[in-house]
Amino acid sequence: MLIGLVGRPNTGKSTFFKAATLAEVEIANYPFATIKPHHAIGYVRVECIDKDFGKQCNPREGFCLEGNRFVPIELKDVAGLVPGASEGKGLGNQFLDDLREADAFILVLDTSGKTNEEGKPAENYYSGKDVEFLEKELDLWYNGILKKVWKTFARQLESSKQNFVKAVANQFTGLKVIEEHIERAVRKTGLDVEKPSSWSEDEIFKFASELRKESKPIIIAANKSDTDKAKENLEKLKEEFDYKIIPCSAESELALREAARDGLIKYIPGDDNFEILQEDELNEKQKKALEFVKGNVLKSYGSTGVQDILNYAVFELLEYVAVFPAGVNKLEDSEGNVLPDCHLLPPKSTAHDFAYKIHKDFGDNFIKAINAKTKQIVGKEYELKHRDAIEIIT
Repeated sequence: MLIGLVGRPNTGKSTFFKAATLAEVEIANYPFATIKPHHAIGYVRVECIDKDFGKQCNPREGFCLEGNRFVPIELKDVAGLVPGASEGKGLGNQFLDDLREADAFILVLDTSGKTNEEGKPAENYYSGKDVEFLEKELDLWYNGILKKVWKTFARQLESSKQNFVKAVANQFTGLKVIEEHIERAVRKTGLDVEKPSSWSEDEIFKFASELRKESKPIIIAANKSDTDKAKENLEKLKEEFDYKIIPCSAESELALREAARDGLIKYIPGDDNFEILQEDELNEKQKKALEFVKGNVLKSYGSTGVQDILNYAVFELLEYVAVFPAGVNKLEDSEGNVLPDCHLLPPKSTAHDFAYKIHKDFGDNFIKAINAKTKQIVGKEYELKHRDAIEIIT
């Protein structure tokens, strides 16, 4: 799974990326500090099932903090988007190519109003313009791909009587478009798929736009929410747009994670508080910064928002579920690690899908599955639920 970070230059994308991954990236107060895309591992937070079994887990990948399992996902931070990106302006072609394989987008906005459409310092800039701008550029991107081939493509479809959904899925395979996305786009637009050659340019654009919404869902990270103007802009954004909008302070999250990494504080990403462990090691500037985060961010919003945004993108926007391989009588692997793995699977995944996720041989030789929590046998068509513990019998 790949989540792409998108937005205008200088909105805090790279800070969000570093806060989520602790990867070394350049963070600078000028446009296009990010030119080449950064690719690193972030984590979603899942309530671990180890306490259900009275055990302490030993993750092979990710980590577990006080019953909170952090499961790895891929994040990509790309160059900031400028007007005309879909036509190749700025770093447009690179930006769009870098995001082809993204399953969802986190749109990072500067809700402080202090960065304009070019990523330069401003006063009272409304970040809602950035939402409209990104939608337009992404729609033009999809529309451009369709229009290049549409006349020939549509005629071939009609003459050969190919299945419209399958044919479009093949055309968009590089963008992670699946048949379900196309079916939903067709239903929502109400276009006649029996005669696609008769579609007008406006109808092609309408279909491309809907397909983009289905295949690249967006959540908005209302960044720099700890500023005075941010709350006003946040309310305006929520009134105007139908996206999930979560206030965040990527800078605060980065400060907390780095302090926790250095052993200065105890902090679990996504929590609404932290504990200072080595007060003597903190200088006055650091103490004031931590107090600011506690009072202006954690107390106001319940968290810095970064972990909430990652979790929402994976578990709500994409509707993935976290599933643990677990034996009814044995939770350890061959090396003695307890519940070493946790897998993320797309919605409507079955026990048989899970078997293949673990190993091809498990899927090929599947006999049955057992729910390790309930000890009930389930068949290959059993639809997996979030935090299931499943044993595969081959």
